[in-house]
Amino acid sequence: MRRPRVRRLACAVALTLGAAFLSPGVQSAAAADPYQVLVFSKTAGFRHDSIPAGITALQQLGAANDFTVTATEDATAFTPANLAAYEAVVLLSTTGDVLNDTQQSALKGYVDGGGGFVGVHAAADTEYDWPEYEDLVGAWFRSHPAIQQARLTTEDHVHPATAHLDDTWTRTDEWYNYRSNPRADVHVLQSLDESSYSGGEMGGDHPITWCHEQQQGRSFYTGLGHTIESFADPDFRQLLLGGVQYAAGAVGADCSAGGPGPDPGGDSVEAEAYTSSSGVQSAAHGSASGGATLGYIDHGDWAGYSSLDTAGATALTARVSSAGAGGTIEVRSGSATGPLLGSVDVAPTGGWETFTEVTTALTAGTGPLFLRFTGGAGALFDVDRITLTRAPATEDEGSSNVHLFYYPWYGTPEGPAGSWRHWQQGGHTPPDSIGADLYPKLGPYDSGDITGAVDQHMKWVQRSGAGVIVYSWWGQGGYEDSLVGDVMDAAARHGIEVAWHIEPYGGRTAASVVDDIAYLEGKFGDHPAFYRDAANGDRNAYYIFESLRIQDWSALDAVKDTAIVLAQTTDTSKVDHFGGIYTYDGIAGATAPGWKNAGDYAKANGLVWAPSVAPGYIDDRAVPGNTTPTLGRDDGASYDLEWNNALDPAIGGDPTWVSVTSFNEWHEGSSIEPASSSPPPGHGYETFEGAYGKTGEAAETAYLDRTAYWADRFEQQLRKRG
Repeated sequence: MRRPRVRRLACAVALTLGAAFLSPGVQSAAAADPYQVLVFSKTAGFRHDSIPAGITALQQLGAANDFTVTATEDATAFTPANLAAYEAVVLLSTTGDVLNDTQQSALKGYVDGGGGFVGVHAAADTEYDWPEYEDLVGAWFRSHPAIQQARLTTEDHVHPATAHLDDTWTRTDEWYNYRSNPRADVHVLQSLDESSYSGGEMGGDHPITWCHEQQQGRSFYTGLGHTIESFADPDFRQLLLGGVQYAAGAVGADCSAGGPGPDPGGDSVEAEAYTSSSGVQSAAHGSASGGATLGYIDHGDWAGYSSLDTAGATALTARVSSAGAGGTIEVRSGSATGPLLGSVDVAPTGGWETFTEVTTALTAGTGPLFLRFTGGAGALFDVDRITLTRAPATEDEGSSNVHLFYYPWYGTPEGPAGSWRHWQQGGHTPPDSIGADLYPKLGPYDSGDITGAVDQHMKWVQRSGAGVIVYSWWGQGGYEDSLVGDVMDAAARHGIEVAWHIEPYGGRTAASVVDDIAYLEGKFGDHPAFYRDAANGDRNAYYIFESLRIQDWSALDAVKDTAIVLAQTTDTSKVDHFGGIYTYDGIAGATAPGWKNAGDYAKANGLVWAPSVAPGYIDDRAVPGNTTPTLGRDDGASYDLEWNNALDPAIGGDPTWVSVTSFNEWHEGSSIEPASSSPPPGHGYETFEGAYGKTGEAAETAYLDRTAYWADRFEQQLRKRG
């Protein structure tokens, strides 16, 4: 609990700031006079049932605090003239794209010119195609676990939204993960303690409520407010009120951006919250951060923490006290007798209520955290809180171990191709009728439209968390070959690398593939987007589609030191001379036949293993009358099943890479590229509606975002493997 003198200081500073703001000046009238607030709650995706409760709460807060709320779902309210009547605009759990370009411009101009913006909960799940909105709200939504209880840390005890809160606040809500950590660009008011709940994916530094200056205006956002019950909670209502008052300019606050978090790059837990132990007990201490410590520690005792993984940890810090003999904390991974990662001595502090911090550097670990305690006779010391520090993740860098099959074979009459390519497959007449059961968000595009479609593709690949596209290549001098350089330029602009899918072009032989590899290496090997796997000798990857068509691949021995060539099969008797194995088949990924055996064989023989996962499969419109089975997406469950199969060592056999079928193979309905939520009517197109609980335009990017989730999970698994 916070000390009373800190609370008095916080209140005094808040009053001082308020008084200063009320002194004569440019904005003093806004603080003294009643004002208007616009609450906008339109949704184009998932609709929260808490929206009516939120509107009512804001109206009640306004009636009691001299502002009037106008609630609307009419986006035409966003004009410069209309917005000028309001001191603040609240986006209350909006979802999807709810404003057109003109309305977006009006909102940005309003805030930049001195207006106030308040975003509540799903306001972060809004306007993904408007880049400036991410700056306005602070960060875009990425994912969330199930509704559950969690502990929040108050980082600012002076801001009017959080001045009433204690150091920690435990409550139940839906806890958002965000695509990026906004801390460097905002002023964080509250953060989530990821050790207090399951499903946090922000690496231990998890802002959840923040504010920032937006040119001449002000922005406030809170990720809280999913549930109806939230809006009846006095503490949450006070937080909401403070946010509105700050945004409206009715009270002042320091919202300067930047600064480290309470535990940057780390994971913390109350030491008494162990999940296994020997000898130790919880001991009550009024001055401990959670009101208790890990106590009654004698020589040889230990405690384990299943929620804290030592993978990637570089240091451990413990808050300790001792009126006893003191001793040593041994940091181990996996078990109480597991590998010793580091140790730190704890000297007597002069009393059980006198705390200090001790820190030790750690070597690399691969399992849950265990602490073992050694020393002399009797009680040694108490441990209040422990923190693992981790190396910070690189922002916006996709996983080089997740590869998306990419198809540059499309063309349009108006584009560089000069005619329809592929879209007409199955006897269709583009643009409305195409050879696919899903309709691209971009419409039928030209793969040579580098600054348009292709550049957007690379942005979406970046959003997916994948770092590599596998370029469908049909031989030297072909259409796809003519686009390689320009596509690689676009990829490089977004930090994406390019590997190769060698397709069964006419006359393909093992010898011609060796020649193709030399051609691609010679022509593009110095390009910054040319993929090279540092973990495998800086070699590029060449996936050979339908490799079983050719019986003798001994010619590949000539390139084994410079290229990783992957066979498409799980039959390990067919992979002689290859450097890796992949599957491609999106339907088979649901049952993973032969995956474990292929993975084990690859590991034993020094080969790359890259099983392929897919969100679904349907080719009815592209191949009328085809009897190939389909694999329904099942709102994302099929994709999750295949990823789970790939990452489960008992099923997937410890993959080196995971390949995704596909980014944009529209004919087979396996794309994660956004599909239109409103395709041309009358053709029976499917959509991504319902994927991962999203609807409308918000569902269009659902599979990109889910790929990012799984890419992160895969990278975590690889780090644990060491």
